[in-house]
Amino acid sequence: MDMRALMKQAQQMQKQMQETQEQLALREVTAEVAGGQVVAVMNGRHQLVSLTIRPETVDPQDVEFLQDLVISAVNEAVRRTDEMVEKEMGAVTGGLKLPGM
Repeated sequence: MDMRALMKQAQQMQKQMQETQEQLALREVTAEVAGGQVVAVMNGRHQLVSLTIRPETVDPQDVEFLQDLVISAVNEAVRRTDEMVEKEMGAVTGGLKLPGM
């Protein structure tokens, strides 16, 4: 394979990766914990888009419980986002693990 063809292929992959990243930024994942008491929604850029807490979940006497639920929901949203990004970017790179992806 000549160097020009290799460079062209690399440029095409880079363009596909950029397009995929733009599409992922528009996609969202949702994570619910404790039967939906806390719901975290995150986009493909790992930005928390929304956090919903049912009013009955808020107990001023047990703030630690609420904090634990929020942490669990956000962590689950991060995990699901990572899976989504890895799957989509893996389709572009052919499963090749690239730094920063």
